[in-house]
Amino acid sequence: MSNGPVVVLTALNLEYQAVRQKLAGPQVHRHERGTRFEVGTVQGTSCRVALGLTSKGNHSAAVIAERAIQEFSPVAVLFVGVAGALWDTTRLGDVVMASHVYAYHGGTSEDDGLKARPRVWEAPHGISQLASHLARLNDWADPAPGHEEEPQVRFGAVAAGEVVQNSRISAEAKWIRQHYNDALAIEMEAAGVAQAGHLNGAPVAIIRGISDRADGTKNSADDRNWQPRAAANAAAFATRLAVELMGEVEENAMPRDDRVRSADRLGQHVSNTVHNSTVGIMAGSVTGSSVHMDTAPKPSGPTDLVTELSSFRKQLGRHRFEGALDEDTYREALADLDSALRSAGGNTPESSKRTAMTLRRLRGLVAECPALVTRLAPLITAAGDLS
Repeated sequence: MSNGPVVVLTALNLEYQAVRQKLAGPQVHRHERGTRFEVGTVQGTSCRVALGLTSKGNHSAAVIAERAIQEFSPVAVLFVGVAGALWDTTRLGDVVMASHVYAYHGGTSEDDGLKARPRVWEAPHGISQLASHLARLNDWADPAPGHEEEPQVRFGAVAAGEVVQNSRISAEAKWIRQHYNDALAIEMEAAGVAQAGHLNGAPVAIIRGISDRADGTKNSADDRNWQPRAAANAAAFATRLAVELMGEVEENAMPRDDRVRSADRLGQHVSNTVHNSTVGIMAGSVTGSSVHMDTAPKPSGPTDLVTELSSFRKQLGRHRFEGALDEDTYREALADLDSALRSAGGNTPESSKRTAMTLRRLRGLVAECPALVTRLAPLITAAGDLS
């Protein structure tokens, strides 16, 4: 399994900057042929991201994507940016994640017209499932300015071609809607990146913020307003997805023996009386009046809270290993925990409130594991106190 970073590629500088703003400590990494990447970590996490610029078009995107895959052996390749919506049901600012990608310029020209012969690449099942989970949680977006509606994530086909589509009445526009009427968005790079991932065995996800409707309004004042917002929304969802992907890889890479030793280290004896209200987590066996417990001290500040939440990740892993949590519950709990970790690092009253709310949701998710519920109690209280 790859121990590389998540590669994020964009076609435009605007899109590149939207992702770069999410990274801490980006450092230049030069490919021997001159391609420049920046490698940093998603702010507030240990998730490494290698960010690169491909420029427009499927061909250049394919070349740079393959170069990035060979250079970094990434966990996944995320292509992030803006796109045009083919149908009015998708709102400006929403994020479209490709369930599959059409290379729509494949075809044969005959006397009775152009017949479609597309190539199609499906999104990896695991990434699609994780992205759907994050969409359901709906806590990935940056705060919307004013009274603007929060963006939504939509899943569907993305059509990728070789020309800028800026009309709904041209012959080509009508042909695309006739032959690819399930496509939500249209752009110019996804097919190249998907092909590069396919040939190199790297999972690829296409994430696009909707900045226009491919209806003649490109380069208008309205489009110039929506482009940065759509790029920012795509970057927010993509970096959240990158963090979750990296967390899964790290968890799955933990050796079985390490998990066993982690469980065996439990057994710290803690006094638990009604008078001092000391609360512990049942972690071992009860012998006579002795109870083997593992308890978390109440954090005294944001840094302590982040440390304790990071430690709680190990507790989740142990309970999954011991069979106390099923796989689906474990992954949902892990997503909530990572969300809490991100907000806990914000060091503001609003982020603390968000942390407490997420931890309460997590407590409900693991309600059938009293040990985990009890361990969460002081963390929820601490998050509430910090707000």
